[in-house]
Amino acid sequence: MRVQQFKYSADNLGYLVYGPRTGIAIDAGAVDKILAFAQENRIEIAHVTNTHSHYDHTPGNQALLEKTDARFIDCRAITDDRTLSLDGETLEMFPTPGHTADCVTFKGDDFLITGDTLFNGTVGNCFSGDLHAFFISIKRLIALPGSTKIYAGHDYVEESIAFARTIETKNPHMEEYLKKYDPALVVSTLADELKVNPYLRFNTQDMIDNLKQKNMPVDTEFHRFKSIMEVY
Repeated sequence: MRVQQFKYSADNLGYLVYGPRTGIAIDAGAVDKILAFAQENRIEIAHVTNTHSHYDHTPGNQALLEKTDARFIDCRAITDDRTLSLDGETLEMFPTPGHTADCVTFKGDDFLITGDTLFNGTVGNCFSGDLHAFFISIKRLIALPGSTKIYAGHDYVEESIAFARTIETKNPHMEEYLKKYDPALVVSTLADELKVNPYLRFNTQDMIDNLKQKNMPVDTEFHRFKSIMEVY
């Protein structure tokens, strides 16, 4: 199973996940580029879906559905774990609420498409208001192997790492992370994220000490995650 990334608007990232013959378009705002890629590679776009229903992730839905025979999968209807077969390979789809109540993550063998739940270098705003649900979602993602590739919903890398540096001024991994950054293909590994993404580092001693200095609760993992989200 392969992933092709498409940038659209200022910083949005959409995807075509595909096997030898069929694919699923996710947050596919770059309609013309996706159709051209699919035609060139003889891929049938069988499904169209989204990581969540915010308007900046859905603008390509209607056009793709009109120009292909694809079936629409409404992310709001994915309320439990599901699977989708693409040419005999399995793509997992599961709820990761927090940024919004309808956020969904897509998982292949060695990658995640995380939308606005987990970015490269940061996490999304908790527009749902449910920080505990967001924490559970993040915990599920970071429990996966460190080699898992993270494909997010926006390219916020440079500004995210600049901000992360203000939180952990002595973190030695920031420069290496930026050297790997390629705006033509925005991807990192989970191991990379655990080294630099402050919102995932709630179990590191440096972050715990940081929060203690700010007199924030640190007694449990959730307290620490909540403290980071509230302070930063």
